[in-house]
Amino acid sequence: MATRPLLSPASPVPAAILVTAGSAFAVAAAWFFQLVVGLAPCPLCLDQRIPYYIGLPLGLVAIAVLASGHSRTGRVLLAVLALLMLGNLGLAVFHAGVEWRFWSGPTSCTGAPTMVTGDILSALKGANVPRCDEAAWRLLGLSMAGWNAIIAAALALVAGRAAATGRTL
Repeated sequence: MATRPLLSPASPVPAAILVTAGSAFAVAAAWFFQLVVGLAPCPLCLDQRIPYYIGLPLGLVAIAVLASGHSRTGRVLLAVLALLMLGNLGLAVFHAGVEWRFWSGPTSCTGAPTMVTGDILSALKGANVPRCDEAAWRLLGLSMAGWNAIIAAALALVAGRAAATGRTL
């Protein structure tokens, strides 16, 4: 049996590298907008980070497994990454739809604030939970949730194709 070069388009290793790098980029961009630009994330924004937080170490494991020649296990890990990114795609589309008012979002971060009385009210006076139904930033008409949907879809496609066919391109 002939072996393929590790980084050839016929190898799933580049897909694992791309999904891992894409996850790192998405997390870095989210933290940049939060810490440097000053855009506080809403609860749905924070939820959209979770698949990337899981995808980073899982992608590194997939790279190591694939590089060690365990292609079947590596392709299973790529399939898990694809499902993770598909879940993130769904969450991002949901969030973008909330921002465009296509449907309502969670009551914890949309609409009028819930009335609270007593000591809890004084503790929460300074708290400011960003609204999920207001896009804090847009580029070319897309909010961060919209861009996240595109990134998650692309990463799901790359990981899914590599998992299904063993090919990256």
